Amino acid sequence: MNPVKYISEEEAVQIIQSNQRVYLHGSAATPVRLINALLKQKDRLNKVELVSISLKEVDLNDPSLEGHFYMNSLFVSESNRIAVNSNRGDYIPVFLSEISQLFARNILPLDVAMVHVSPPDKHGYCSLGPSVDIARSAVQNAKKVIAQVNPNIPRVHGDAFVDINRFDALVWTEDPLPEVRYDLTASETDFKIGKLVAEMIEDGATLQLGIGNIPNAVLQNLSNHKNLGLHTEMFSDGVIPLIQNGIIDNSKKKIIHGYNVTSFIMGSRKLYDFVDDNPIIKALDINYVNDPYILSQNPKVTAINSAIEIDLTGQVCSDSIGMLQYSGIGGQMDFIRGAALSEGGKPIIALPSITSKGLSRIVPVLKEGAGVVTTRGHIHWVVTEHGMVNLFGMNMEQRAKALIAIADPSQRENLERYAYQRFGK
Repeated sequence: MNPVKYISEEEAVQIIQSNQRVYLHGSAATPVRLINALLKQKDRLNKVELVSISLKEVDLNDPSLEGHFYMNSLFVSESNRIAVNSNRGDYIPVFLSEISQLFARNILPLDVAMVHVSPPDKHGYCSLGPSVDIARSAVQNAKKVIAQVNPNIPRVHGDAFVDINRFDALVWTEDPLPEVRYDLTASETDFKIGKLVAEMIEDGATLQLGIGNIPNAVLQNLSNHKNLGLHTEMFSDGVIPLIQNGIIDNSKKKIIHGYNVTSFIMGSRKLYDFVDDNPIIKALDINYVNDPYILSQNPKVTAINSAIEIDLTGQVCSDSIGMLQYSGIGGQMDFIRGAALSEGGKPIIALPSITSKGLSRIVPVLKEGAGVVTTRGHIHWVVTEHGMVNLFGMNMEQRAKALIAIADPSQRENLERYAYQRFGK
């Protein structure tokens, strides 16, 4: 391997020119130093299109970026939400499992990709670390690639490895990675939901969970389970004790038997240290991890996702608040469908019955402009702190009654009134 030459971030981002499309590595691997260096050079740039999924610890909402950068987001987060909901950006509705194809098929051809990687090993391979997801396809398909190299990036196995010769510019940093810490002591509501969902999970099931208080509450209630598997788009702190205690052993999985499969990793430094050079963790391209056909071959796939609101016919909105684009489609539908096709599978939407402001999450109709992520044809299980229902096979009136039964008691009279007006029964 030839000696590695590192340059400054200011010099590296000189590669990027006006009217180009640039991919930004996301989640825990957000190349914060490179992105900030690029934003500081806004005065020499016009109409640079930025594409990404969830970003951390950067701000792309600054109004002064208008005309210089356009945020064409594949998933919306706090770092770009204001821009995306203005004339300075927009959102591309797409299943997470299909984003890699946008790059590979030149539907969104990439001029430059900016990524965050581990230092090269003795063979000259860096790791994409905690964020393989769509980054692998971006690196494979971009005309030029700029890498922020950081010893704090864990060396994750799977599809994460990239030959250092693939990079056109290298910047050395030793910055700490973004961390997300959720309170592992669940609220009473979260704990009730977690306990109900955990009771639905059978021994030998293959799990998909996200990050947050409800997934953590589910994981805390799995200590008496056995032979669980993990095939999830996101890997978080809550699974560590279950792996260490042998509850998640992947012994019943048919796809990548014996390994914990994920596509991106987000949590605390403890988590990043746990996955570092850990041979039982495989981080793979999102187009494989989230492929419903691949998922469905595992037994008893139990997919646990949440929502912003759900209407009485079973339409699930999880990406927007009315016309405000809040997040994105992500992988919810990938796993809902994969679990539905799995033998013994359970697609679950788990959510508190009311918001922190006391508004019902089970509503007569979705807000005007709200996006439907999981359709009424794909919905199966819905769980709140007041119970669980399986809408699969129910007609519209039956669904309304079932959902009202697990709504907050203070909201049921209004929901029943609407249901009567709509169905006349």
